[in-house]
Amino acid sequence: MSPDEERTTGIRTVDYHTAGEPFRIVDPVAAGLPPLPGDTVAERRAALLSPGGDGTAPRSTPHDTLRRLLVQEPRGHAGMYGGFVVPPDDDGAQLGVLFWHKHGYSTACGHGTMALGAWAVDSGLVVAPADRDVQVRIDVPSGRVAATVHREGGRTTGVSFRNVPARVTGRKVRVGTSLGTVEADLAHAGACYASVAARDLGLAVDRRNLPELVRAGREIRAALAGHPATRHPDGPLLSGVYGVILHDELPDTPKGPHQRNVTVFADGQIDRSPCGSGTSARLALLADEGRLAGDRELTHESVTGTVFTGRVVPGRQRAGSARQGPGPAQGAGEARRGTGPAADRSGPWSDGLVTEVTGHAHRTGEHLFTLDPDDSLGTGFLL
Repeated sequence: MSPDEERTTGIRTVDYHTAGEPFRIVDPVAAGLPPLPGDTVAERRAALLSPGGDGTAPRSTPHDTLRRLLVQEPRGHAGMYGGFVVPPDDDGAQLGVLFWHKHGYSTACGHGTMALGAWAVDSGLVVAPADRDVQVRIDVPSGRVAATVHREGGRTTGVSFRNVPARVTGRKVRVGTSLGTVEADLAHAGACYASVAARDLGLAVDRRNLPELVRAGREIRAALAGHPATRHPDGPLLSGVYGVILHDELPDTPKGPHQRNVTVFADGQIDRSPCGSGTSARLALLADEGRLAGDRELTHESVTGTVFTGRVVPGRQRAGSARQGPGPAQGAGEARRGTGPAADRSGPWSDGLVTEVTGHAHRTGEHLFTLDPDDSLGTGFLL
């Protein structure tokens, strides 16, 4: 057992689920680890990954030992998701977070943002009224986002996630799979998502088809590696397809489009929720198709049957006009993220749609995890 593993004992977490997708919250400093270097959440994520690592193949560090301990069996599972709570970039936000999953670290996580909003209120980090909404501003690797926690009778009744601006960057990109050639639409919404109609693969979004859907998702992600539409102007740490959204079209509701999806992200992980940032990407694509005019909204189902609703916030946000996502402008932070003059903001990056996704987040438990020095499994395993 390594010294890092020996030191990783007595770890406290608070767990939530958002529409069925787990989210495990931990303070790495309280767990005995030193603060990560960097002035922003994006810089702290970069410190976790480099040199020599990337979002799905991070380098070995004490923080990554902690991630593996919490995400792998027997303490976690292959579908586990969570985040390290870190300081925000400035006092315009109440907290920062580094999202993690079984293979590494993501740049965005809508369901996690909703869970963090609920946790911030439940824990008292953000004081909330009994019968009024309260906004929790969170710095994530892709920018500043907000979780509006809806309150009634002293209880949280829902959470709305307002993402960084979403942009369509590719349409009808032909991709070869073992089930045939399909067309993918690409949009960036804190992370890059490729959308493919499941019917084009000869499949429906159904639990019985999950093995085939996951295989197709992995093939599509691999085939799009390096495609120009997957590149982000802020550099490689925000580039590349993170998730593949395989979707079914359902009859419209009176309020707007109705779809069911399964999002296959990282290296074959399945989102149990409709995927928060993925829903933002779907909203950008549907708006581009003219399907969200006025106050129309998307009803977005997951493969488990849970639901998010999403809408496009009126108006567009121009790149560089304010900090990415909700909150006050901050020039220094923008420069560090690449949103200053050096970044190429032409074409689809000149402005973007602000989207809002609403769902429910619930606390599932609190844990004190330990690692016995004599445990030969160490930080665990994945199946």
